[in-house]
Amino acid sequence: MTVPVLPSSTPAIPPYATMLGFTRYVARTGPAKATFVGGLRRQRERRTGFNPHGQLVKALKADVAFRTGGTYLTGVTELVKPRWKPLYEAVSAGALTYLHSLGDPENVSLAQTREALASVGPLAVKINPHFGLRYEDGRREAVRLHFDEEPPTPEAITATLHLMARHMDQILPNADPVLVDLRRGTTHRLDPAAKTGDVERWLAGEAAAFTAMWAATAA
Repeated sequence: MTVPVLPSSTPAIPPYATMLGFTRYVARTGPAKATFVGGLRRQRERRTGFNPHGQLVKALKADVAFRTGGTYLTGVTELVKPRWKPLYEAVSAGALTYLHSLGDPENVSLAQTREALASVGPLAVKINPHFGLRYEDGRREAVRLHFDEEPPTPEAITATLHLMARHMDQILPNADPVLVDLRRGTTHRLDPAAKTGDVERWLAGEAAAFTAMWAATAA
């Protein structure tokens, strides 16, 4: 009896992006887009990736939760490995500016957020804010932090805020999306003049191109 030999193949990795990856992609232009998507795919194949900002996020959340006015943020730079100290020194000052911009610590507290999986055209995008805030007057915010040296581009701001707003029922009901440029301590909110339909069409087009580039880098 002859046993058929099946051709060996590498399982296809479906296109996927975190909100950070997708918004960094839309901020790029020309050939840099394809290069970036190829890098994301290779990271996914190798299951690599490291978040150096984890302790800073924890310190910021602790200062909000315990109403300590920046004590944790001030001390966190001394707790990280020497290679990360310059990064933390560059970001912590802006983080303190943002923390103080929230007003009286007694009037703001942390709120639990959840992740959401969005379908943007043919692309699955994980929507993952860093934390939520609840104010004494009833307002809520879902907060995403931007750590890069360069400020977020208008495209990245629009994509981030729109994707969070689109899935706010899952993330933190009745909350407003906020993107904080942490190095500069500045806060970005939705542009009330932006037309949702136009943004949706733009994102769908970007997602379709992302998906095509993802497939093209499979070889």
